[in-house]
Amino acid sequence: MNIFRIIEEIEKTDPEVYNRLDSRRSAFKNLGSISKKTALAALPLALGSVFQKAYGQSNGTVLEVLNFALKLEYLERNFYTQALAANGLITDATARGAIQKIQQHEAAHVDLLKTTIQSLNGTPIAEPTFNFGKNFPDWNTNYQTFLTLAQAFEDTGVRAYKGQAGNLINNDTVLTVALQIHSVEARHAAHIRRMRNTQGWIIGAGENSNVPAGAQPVYAGEENVMQGGINDIKTLGSGYSAAIATAAFDEPLTKEQVAAIVSLFE
Repeated sequence: MNIFRIIEEIEKTDPEVYNRLDSRRSAFKNLGSISKKTALAALPLALGSVFQKAYGQSNGTVLEVLNFALKLEYLERNFYTQALAANGLITDATARGAIQKIQQHEAAHVDLLKTTIQSLNGTPIAEPTFNFGKNFPDWNTNYQTFLTLAQAFEDTGVRAYKGQAGNLINNDTVLTVALQIHSVEARHAAHIRRMRNTQGWIIGAGENSNVPAGAQPVYAGEENVMQGGINDIKTLGSGYSAAIATAAFDEPLTKEQVAAIVSLFE
């Protein structure tokens, strides 16, 4: 292993590599002027932890992502809680039972995220006050409007967790928690879609045809047909329509996109 070559290669992509390291940075700067034998004897003991500290996701980043997820879970839990309390909104016993289960799942997500944040010596964000009637005034009196928003919230959750996975890549425990929630949000989304008598998956740009204008930002970018470096995945097989090509792959949402969606209800 040529440690000097490794550091030189890192410096090409990160000119501030030395500034990102802790008090050992002066040692790295002066490696060329001291005994290489002495330096290399000490480096294996510290190199892994130093680079992890310099380039791994910080605890602050992980906590930021967890609180970001917590806000979404607060929104979903409160949405279902208020819907179940709305007189005459969910009258079918089977549908009501399903929504009760989903509400309980979202409540469990809230509790787990808060506990995880506290275990990392962080502070869970305070529970916001949401106004679901801000842009959808009949959400708690019109069953179809309620289901449309439920679908939009679950789809947002799926894409939001996917968008933040990269920020948790160096924390296996937290990433596992996020993926466990992510998959359940996808199951919720599919179930709500079936309750709406529609397909169980996002159908790209066509999704905008069956949701109100206010919910369309949830599906931004889902018309994408570029995946894994392939410019147009419709060309991979005969009979691949745009609907099939986009429905087969789900797109992430950025934190900014999610914040814009949540702002519709604050």
